[in-house]
Amino acid sequence: KKFILADDMGLGKTTSTIIAALESGSKKVLIICPATLKINWKREIENYSDKPVYIAEGKNFSTDADFVIINYDIIKNFHDTKKKGESQILDANFDLVVVDEAHYIKNATAQRTKLINDIIKNTERIWLLTGTPMTSRPINFYNLLKIVKSPLTINWKTYVIRYCKGYQFRVGGRKIWNTSGASNLNELRDQTKAVVLRRLKTDVLDLPEKIISPVWLEMKSSFYDDELTEFLKITEEQKTKESITVTLNRLMRLRQLIAIDKVEHTCELIDNVLEQDRKVIVFTNFTVSLDMLREKYKKKCVVLDGRMSKDGRQQAVDRFQNDPKVKIFIGNIKAAGVGITLTAADVVIMNDLSFVPADHSQAEDRAYRFGQKNSVLVYYPVFENTIEMTIYNILQKKKNVIDQVMGDGEYSETFGSELIKSIGKK
Repeated sequence: KKFILADDMGLGKTTSTIIAALESGSKKVLIICPATLKINWKREIENYSDKPVYIAEGKNFSTDADFVIINYDIIKNFHDTKKKGESQILDANFDLVVVDEAHYIKNATAQRTKLINDIIKNTERIWLLTGTPMTSRPINFYNLLKIVKSPLTINWKTYVIRYCKGYQFRVGGRKIWNTSGASNLNELRDQTKAVVLRRLKTDVLDLPEKIISPVWLEMKSSFYDDELTEFLKITEEQKTKESITVTLNRLMRLRQLIAIDKVEHTCELIDNVLEQDRKVIVFTNFTVSLDMLREKYKKKCVVLDGRMSKDGRQQAVDRFQNDPKVKIFIGNIKAAGVGITLTAADVVIMNDLSFVPADHSQAEDRAYRFGQKNSVLVYYPVFENTIEMTIYNILQKKKNVIDQVMGDGEYSETFGSELIKSIGKK
């Protein structure tokens, strides 16, 4: 009833949890997750059940659905630790609470942790999902273990001394605990087996060598809507007057808006990978989105794009492959998508889409090539209410067509015609 599922990325924690929730007989399920993953949860639930699903947004909340999905950032809109009698969340009487990416509540003093701890205090079933390794910093797991009632958390001081190399030191007249270490990790693993299940990709024998995982998002931008309206208006006026290539070139502004809006969601995915002390490759088509990512991660990243010299490109690859402090490789999909090896990472994120299926196949395989010892997980964050979803669906269909994958790097007329036709139907 209280458990931590700590399976590695790509092993299907979401699917496992949904099936378990249905099998458990839970009547009302609350799912707490990052905003990026809300639509994903809804779509996954609908794969296995016709029970009603509700996504909380802003200040809108409903207790009518069997599954309610809410992101961390807006919990405070529906629950106040000082006004429990007015809590919309507690009024729903959820009998199962699922906390996805549970490392978000590793800090017991953070406001969102306090909110969630308060909400689940009297909940019968609590399942925590996290892909972060148990053994990186044991103090990070104290609060998670406490939530699922692990006996190890009865005494905080005993825990930090035993498993965190905890010790006290004086600063001025105060005593402060240092809990950043790690000790007796095998014992910690053994002692938590009753409440934690962790399987690595290397433990799962029938796992595919490359896992493609779309992450469905919802765009909320009036700029996009205005640009799409203008694009469709001009396309209707031109009809057969302009070539497919010219029409697709006019889509550049829309694609760039999508890429820029996507960066914050891509950063959430990147942060989850970094939380696990792993390396990640990120591809984008546009200079502006590349520079936004570079600015966000600065010393943790290297960049490769068309503005760089040949020597500069090789230095970026070498630093990413060999420097443990460089965790992120940010590349232009054309400049960095071919001819280089980036096997230091086993996670790839496509911030935005090219029109050429071969571009994606080539970029994915910067990590999935000789020397890679792990399965490669490829994330495609996609705005489902935009032309991007149309492009993604066509690309996936075309990916297996040999003249697209093995072509000369240009999109075909058939791809362009299909895209414009599909956009016109929307």
